[in-house]
Amino acid sequence: MSNRSVINTDRAPAAIGTYSQAIKAGSTVYLSGQIPLDPATMTLVEGDMEAQIRRVFDNLAAVCEAAGGGLQDIVKLNIFLTDLSHFALVNEVMASYFQQPYPARAAIGVAALPKGAGVEMDGIMDIA
Repeated sequence: MSNRSVINTDRAPAAIGTYSQAIKAGSTVYLSGQIPLDPATMTLVEGDMEAQIRRVFDNLAAVCEAAGGGLQDIVKLNIFLTDLSHFALVNEVMASYFQQPYPARAAIGVAALPKGAGVEMDGIMDIA
């Protein structure tokens, strides 16, 4: 018998491929990548890069809550940016969503992201 369960919420964008929003295995939750899609319209949020970053954190928060935790339970966060010059802005916005101790993190520059997004984030959460 598997100790895995699918996490799903309508407060975050529906999966647009062959994946789940998150998978819980024991006390670990693996969060799929979130881009700045509005969950109601499934379109990219309007506005600047800050709006995109905030939407991604809001989407991640919704999935974390559906799994029984919150952003503060993320132990590893991966950030993908099409323009690494936005790294300082990510730090600034992230500080309004997280408190110390911050999760371990990587920021990776990529050539492109789905739907033309400028940012995507995924993570691992521990809800023990």
